[in-house]
Amino acid sequence: MTALTQDRNTPQRFGDTFNHPVAASSVIFAGSIVVLNAAGDAVAASTATGLKAVGRAEQYIDNSGGAAGDKAVDVRKGTFRFENDGSIDRTDIEATAYIVDDQTVANTDGTGTRSAAGKIVDVDADGVWVKFT
Repeated sequence: MTALTQDRNTPQRFGDTFNHPVAASSVIFAGSIVVLNAAGDAVAASTATGLKAVGRAEQYIDNSGGAAGDKAVDVRKGTFRFENDGSIDRTDIEATAYIVDDQTVANTDGTGTRSAAGKIVDVDADGVWVKFT
């Protein structure tokens, strides 16, 4: 593309909810951590490398019998409380949370086995508040 020579009506997207195609043979539960796999399809978070955390699932999606993209999931960005694997405390605030599973985070990458979830913004008795940007 070349540089503009006149005004451009640049599209804008409002909000913090995005829709992602779901990977083949996948089930995503409402309220779970959603990640994109290497193909760019949404899957439930798990201990694995190379996943890109995109937020919290807004609804239950069962694509267990479908091909990639047959169904899609709404994913919300923001700050959400997830389960603590026991390794995170208040000294970890502003550090990276790492994915253990679709509802649990840890304070380490598990010696290179876990993908990042987001930033730890608070820790309380009920869990870890993780910000997805």
